[in-house]
Amino acid sequence: MEYKKATGESGMTGKTEASEYEALRHTVRQYWPDFSGTLKSGAKGWNNTTRFVDYGGKRFVLRVYETHRDPEKIRFEHEVLLRLAEEQLSFQTPVPWLTAAGETIVKLEDGSGRYGCLFAYIEGRRPDDEDQRPLTSFGEAAGELSAVLAGIRTTLQPAYRPYYELGEAYPLCDPDRVSAFCAQPPTELAEVASSLRLLSESYSDILRELEHLRNLPHQLVHGDLNASNLLVSEEDPSRACALLDFEFCTYDIRAMEAAVILSGLPQGEEAISRFMEGFRIRAALQPEEIEAIPLLMRLRKVDVFLHFLTRYLENTDGPNVLEEQSRLLSTDLKNMRDGETKIKLLLSDI
Repeated sequence: MEYKKATGESGMTGKTEASEYEALRHTVRQYWPDFSGTLKSGAKGWNNTTRFVDYGGKRFVLRVYETHRDPEKIRFEHEVLLRLAEEQLSFQTPVPWLTAAGETIVKLEDGSGRYGCLFAYIEGRRPDDEDQRPLTSFGEAAGELSAVLAGIRTTLQPAYRPYYELGEAYPLCDPDRVSAFCAQPPTELAEVASSLRLLSESYSDILRELEHLRNLPHQLVHGDLNASNLLVSEEDPSRACALLDFEFCTYDIRAMEAAVILSGLPQGEEAISRFMEGFRIRAALQPEEIEAIPLLMRLRKVDVFLHFLTRYLENTDGPNVLEEQSRLLSTDLKNMRDGETKIKLLLSDI
């Protein structure tokens, strides 16, 4: 997916790298005080870093949250995951491991304020972006997850806002500021000026269409399902065997689950049909929800843009990141706009 997929490792050398490694080993020892093994490199993404840990003949995944320092966000995610672990799902989801003290998270002792946690390793592999074989199975798994999440009641409150509450989610990106920024972007973003203008126009269009969304059915949603958060079976690459990364699970529009996935698929009839064929086996959407899906797909893209614009304004990312994302997102939005009538017809016939 656009803003949570893995990137390369950040460059750490010498003392900094050694200190990071020891902080992670200390975190693992909160689960197993006698741990003396090594940590193997995993992915470093926009929002978290992973390492592989072997202990007691089993493999685990150490996850470090990079973009927030809020333990309540993590505890909510873990509460949902522990509830899902009690369900008879046809696929796997991550299961948080307990520390020796009975917690699921550990604050790193490196002064960074970051938190880490362990999950049992799940066998499988991520499908290639162009591989459409798992789409029907992916749709069925997503529909099954949606149906199960509808029945889960948590004791903790979700930390993230619904997608349509853009102002609350991105306080640095009020409409006037975004409009002014995109109308006259900094020199370092001059090459994507036309993309930024299209994104600003899409943001304005979305804001005029959002209010009626509040009346659609709401429930817990994963909110970030895509190929990077899907594992397929090694033996049968057409079968979805796990859904991952529930960090952004929240209370939102039910149809947003399908819309997020569809927004990341090739905008062709075959991919959409394959996914929705599986999804409708497990989850039923009302006609007004189906009607809203193209709008929700555009909302997803605008949300991604505001995410990266915020990271740029906060100096979290350099201009090259916003430049790349602006190109990709503006192209996606243009394709969606041009094909929206066709998508509505296709969804209504499925």
